[in-house]
Amino acid sequence: MLSAEDTKKCPICGSVKLIYDPERGEIVCASCGYVVAQNIIDSGPEWRAFDADQKAKRVRVGAPMTMMIHDKGLSSTIDWKNKDIHGNDISGTMRAKMYRLRKWQRRIRVSDATERNLAFALSELDRMASQLGLPRNVKEMAAALYRKAVMEKLIRGRSIEGVTSACLYAACRMAKVPRTLDEIEEVARVDKKEIGRSYRFIARELHLRLTPTNPIDYVNRFADQLGLSERTKNRAVKILQKAIKLGLTSGRGPMGVAAATLYIASVLEGEKRTQREVAEVAHVTEVTVRNRYKELVEKLNIKLTI
Repeated sequence: MLSAEDTKKCPICGSVKLIYDPERGEIVCASCGYVVAQNIIDSGPEWRAFDADQKAKRVRVGAPMTMMIHDKGLSSTIDWKNKDIHGNDISGTMRAKMYRLRKWQRRIRVSDATERNLAFALSELDRMASQLGLPRNVKEMAAALYRKAVMEKLIRGRSIEGVTSACLYAACRMAKVPRTLDEIEEVARVDKKEIGRSYRFIARELHLRLTPTNPIDYVNRFADQLGLSERTKNRAVKILQKAIKLGLTSGRGPMGVAAATLYIASVLEGEKRTQREVAEVAHVTEVTVRNRYKELVEKLNIKLTI
């Protein structure tokens, strides 16, 4: 067997213009078309890199590191399927041996109380984020915040559940996919009051510079839950941009403003939703939707026929 590096020139015409075809495993002379080598072995990696930075990041073995696992995913995991490499059931003796190995593996991976607490906290984060349908980048961000809080010794005297919920709330705001404290409370094991208290403490101690939530950040999620089209979403965003520019959203709850804007856009685009439907999705009252809607229609001179 030849490797791609073994062949330097064409034995027929002497040309060094050789083309390597990775799909066929062949090296072909560009000058005369002679197949210089075939069935060659590519000993390179399975990925490609286009610059030095990409190469440095991709030179690895195994899965990439993740903040969502207490040891960052660096340790090995023994599969729970009692099968051999061919998919056949293993013997009773081997099954007992694998059970003991898994037990010791778990003990080795989580060796002390600190690691046990971290593993529990990260599993809580994963559970809550999954129930809220949050993307992976938000999970990683929340896990990084929690790890930083542990390093700064901010967890002492506070519940793990409260701090993890606060970190998730902060990560949502940082990633521009905000969730309300009410929504976090629905999946958390603590109440909204404790989440808010822990969030303010974490934000202050970790010097998190979080800007006020933009109503536009809620539009996509609310619109999807209401089954509205892209056209209606875009109309709502344009209305909001005008409202923000004129300072009409200052001092107003972002969810109420987003809900009222979607209500207006749904009527304008012929996809009308009731104020009650919009209010339920946004976790605000119908009165809030009605008040914000009236303000926007009046200040922006929107002609609306209900």
